[in-house]
Amino acid sequence: MAQGKIYVSALEVAERAGVSRSAVSRTFTPGASVAPETRRKVVEAAEALGYHVNQLARGLMRNESGIVCLIVSDMATPYRSSLIKALTQQLQNTGKIAMLVNTDRSDGSVDLALRQAIRYRADASIILSGLPDKSIADLCLKSGQRLVLINRNDDQEGTLKINLDDREAAGRVLTAFVRAGCERLAFANSDARTPSLMAREDGFVDAARAHGLDVIVERFGGTTYESGKILAQKLLTRSLRPDAVFCATDLLACGLLDAARHQFSLSVPEDLCVAGFDDIQQASWSSYDLTTFSQPVEAIALEAVSWLADEMDPAVRQSHSSRRLHAELVWRGSIRGG
Repeated sequence: MAQGKIYVSALEVAERAGVSRSAVSRTFTPGASVAPETRRKVVEAAEALGYHVNQLARGLMRNESGIVCLIVSDMATPYRSSLIKALTQQLQNTGKIAMLVNTDRSDGSVDLALRQAIRYRADASIILSGLPDKSIADLCLKSGQRLVLINRNDDQEGTLKINLDDREAAGRVLTAFVRAGCERLAFANSDARTPSLMAREDGFVDAARAHGLDVIVERFGGTTYESGKILAQKLLTRSLRPDAVFCATDLLACGLLDAARHQFSLSVPEDLCVAGFDDIQQASWSSYDLTTFSQPVEAIALEAVSWLADEMDPAVRQSHSSRRLHAELVWRGSIRGG
């Protein structure tokens, strides 16, 4: 009959090595002082017995679990998966363990995820989706958690908020369209209405108005390829068809581009100029060749994890911090003159 898994204890290692239990502990504690011969005996005994340090138990003794929850929706989308990859790598580099919690965009779903994080004694949560109610955020903070909000506009105390210069990026797209001779402008967005998506929409509309131009705004569904195709149908069946479309994300732009070419027989960029946002891998494919903005996922992950790892003063920790990062414009062939 199969036996249950039995973990080797530090006491067993100490007995085999002929040293004290505290000597084993010091051997596997970074920076602790251990005589070279003692270290050799302990390491050899640990390898022979298959011993591994119980980091969870060690952390809980310090009132730390080492767990950081990533609360995510739409994790299969290219941008979100690349951000998850960068965050988990940065967390692993600092000795943290990532717990991935899949949610939808509703406040209730995010709140439930945060309560799960509290029950697992997570040290922190990084929220990539939804916006937690202030009461549940307060509960997390009171439980000792630290919170990172990515692409959100909440100013909750005790959190780090990381955003991009979305409005400024939208202004650069407007300038590119104007230089390409475009006059009938449109913005294609989803119905998600997240702060980052709306900042791109509002920034583009305001920049156009400053140039004396109007913008047709269409919103539909989620930030998906399929929504992009439907948005193309809404925009390109108008009697006065737009000659330039800024899409809130690259996935929307890919769907719109395919519909424009294959359903409406339009040439890009001769008949229609298109820009996106995120610089997903597909944007560089020759079939799309999409001008877009690159999400600085490595910088976002570094900012988030560095803030979580910083042993700051408790009074400073309770204050609100924010970071605004730059989205680099990546020129390709979907805008004339790009």
